[in-house]
Amino acid sequence: MKIDWDRRTCARRGHVTYAPQEPELAARLRAETGFGEAWRCLRCGDFALGDPHGAGPAQDAPLVPRGKVLRDLFILRFLAVERAVRGVFIVLAAVAVWKFSNSQDAVRRLFDQNLNVLRPVFRHFNYDLDNSPVVGTIQKTFGYKHSTLLLVAALLLVYALIEIVEGVGLWRAKRWAEYLTVVATAMFLPLEIYELTEKISWLKIVTLTINILAVLYILLGKRLFGLRGGHAAFEAERQSASLLEVETTAGLTPVTR
Repeated sequence: MKIDWDRRTCARRGHVTYAPQEPELAARLRAETGFGEAWRCLRCGDFALGDPHGAGPAQDAPLVPRGKVLRDLFILRFLAVERAVRGVFIVLAAVAVWKFSNSQDAVRRLFDQNLNVLRPVFRHFNYDLDNSPVVGTIQKTFGYKHSTLLLVAALLLVYALIEIVEGVGLWRAKRWAEYLTVVATAMFLPLEIYELTEKISWLKIVTLTINILAVLYILLGKRLFGLRGGHAAFEAERQSASLLEVETTAGLTPVTR
C-alpha cells in the first residue's frame, strides 16, 4: 500500500496556500467555488477554501516539503527519536555507574550477602552461581578503581550528548546533523561488529542493522560528501519537488530561489 505523505501531513497539520503576484501563475493556483475562492495547497495540491496563508512574488513563497522530500523528513525524524531515546538510556547508565563508583563497597557487601542467600536456592536447581558468567562479570566490576568508573561515566555522558545532539539536529533536518550522524555512527560500527563476534543477541543484530541502514540512507539520500552530485544536486531535487516550482516551470514564469 502506497502512503500519500502529502495528504497525510495536510490532514494532520493543515494545508499551506500562497497567492503569487504573477497573474498567470496565480490563475492556476486559484479557483472560484460556490463557497468562495479556493487556493491550491503547496503540499498536497488540493484546493482549500479561504484566503491564502501568504502572498507575494513566487520567489518568496515558502518551500514546502512534499513527495519524496516529505517521506525523507519522516524517516529522519524516526531516526531522531531513536537517537534521542538511546541518549536518554545512556545518560541513565552513566548516572548508575557514577552512583556505583561512590558506593562500591556498600554495593559489594550487599551483593555478597544476597549471593550467600541465593546460592542454596540455585544449587537446588543444579545451577552453580559461583561459576556463573553473569556473577563473574558483576564481581569483576567491584575490582575497578573509583577513577576508572568515573572515566566510564564521563565517556557515557559524552556519548549520550552526541546521540541527543544528533536527535535534535535530525528532527530539525539540519545538514550538519546528517554529517554528524554518519561520522559518529560509522565510528562505532566496528565495535558493534566485534561485540557480535563475542556474543550474538537479537538486540545487537537489530541495532547494527538500523545503524548500517541509517548510514547508507543518509549518505546516499542526502548526497553527503559530494555523493550523487552533492549539496547542489540535493537542493535542486528539493526545489523541484515544490508544487509552486512545478507550476512556475509549466507556465514558463521565471522564478529564482
